[in-house]
Amino acid sequence: MVSSETREIKDIVRDFITKNYLYWSEHIEIKDNQSLVEEGIIDSTGILELAAFIESTFRITIDDEEFVPKNLDTLNAIGAFILRKTNGKSAD
Repeated sequence: MVSSETREIKDIVRDFITKNYLYWSEHIEIKDNQSLVEEGIIDSTGILELAAFIESTFRITIDDEEFVPKNLDTLNAIGAFILRKTNGKSAD
């Protein structure tokens, strides 16, 4: 079961991605387990912009070694990653 906190995090990130990368077609729904990179939703530059948004919005720091698909490729991964970081646990 997904916690309301995780759902809220994913909705915030989904909204950012939709407004910034799918602005031409906001009716497209990003699924929680859909690969953002493999599906062509965002590219490598987009990942950096997404990371900057995550850092400023959730007041966390993403270390270089944390820039991996396991943490940033799907909304499920992003939600879990942010939750780990905000709870003070390592995201490795």
